[in-house]
Amino acid sequence: MTYDGLVSRHLNRRLSRPAARALRPTPVTPNQVTAATLLLALAAGAMLAAGWNIAGGIAIQAVSVIDGVDGELARLKNAATRFGAIFDAVTDRYADAAIIAGMTVYAVRFEDWPRPEFVGMLALGASLIISYSRARIEADLPGAVRGGNLDSIFGLASRDVRSLLLAIGAILGQCYLALALVALLASLTIAWRLIYLRFASWE
Repeated sequence: MTYDGLVSRHLNRRLSRPAARALRPTPVTPNQVTAATLLLALAAGAMLAAGWNIAGGIAIQAVSVIDGVDGELARLKNAATRFGAIFDAVTDRYADAAIIAGMTVYAVRFEDWPRPEFVGMLALGASLIISYSRARIEADLPGAVRGGNLDSIFGLASRDVRSLLLAIGAILGQCYLALALVALLASLTIAWRLIYLRFASWE
């Protein structure tokens, strides 16, 4: 089951859907778009590490938009595969790691906050676990997804929201604060999902 967060519904999809339609008559495949998204995320991380925070922040949001193109293109071309879904999920995690690593390096080099590497580790760990928790809910507890309120389960600090916060923080030159906010919101969301599933009835 596909769920779009607030930013994806109101911003990203407005750009990714026309892009997918434009790519439909071309030989470009969904997996190629997925690979290109990862490369852009690696470039964003490198730009941030080098101190190009505005370009890096714009690239972060571009990654978030393009991340929706591969799935849309797969549906338009009737080319959705299990491998493509797994490839997309795996590269998303590497993309998150590259962006957070770049922002952490930026905070170490250009900002005056205590222990930015520790905050970066918290942000990375929480971002990985929140994605893992969603995957486990969707795979192991489909009744919770069908019967529950998806906004209640997935809507808090979803990946599109986290990406936008990181992009804004990077553009403003406040990578430390953005990482700290993402770490906090992701951790609270993980706790909320556990509490929700503990007491919700989905059978």
